[in-house]
Amino acid sequence: MEQPVPSDAKRVSDADRGMVAGQLKKAHAEGRLDLNEFDERTRLVWEARTFGELAAVTADLPDVRQPVPWSRSELVQEPASTSAPTAEVARRPEGRGSAVMRVATGAWFAASLVNFVIWAIVVFTEGMVYPWWIWVAGPWGALLVAGYILGLGRDNRG
Repeated sequence: MEQPVPSDAKRVSDADRGMVAGQLKKAHAEGRLDLNEFDERTRLVWEARTFGELAAVTADLPDVRQPVPWSRSELVQEPASTSAPTAEVARRPEGRGSAVMRVATGAWFAASLVNFVIWAIVVFTEGMVYPWWIWVAGPWGALLVAGYILGLGRDNRG
């Protein structure tokens, strides 16, 4: 009968390496790693073959989730976390990108409404006129819709 392979000796995937490389990038952005150390550790991550090698690269960094080797028979649900939000969550409750898109949408709505009201006043006083307010609301609104579809309103840091 074959001996089971220890978790640290199981091979990693490119996705696992990419996850750890992203954590190193975050640690570098926070000032935990200088550029040379970040470069060296990133090289080690992409050369790693096992989970043990990946764990060694980030062992001294706080709050780093290690990729976990799994098989269908080893799946275990993690307990729900009841701890307080982390400092990063408290510092940045929502993404800056979403706030920018909300402000842009509010400005578009206000400008469109003002132009529509002016047009409506002219229609009621002078009779039917060309709906020129559409040229204010339409292109700007189309750009906002495209931005939301492309995900410009989401914060992709993390």
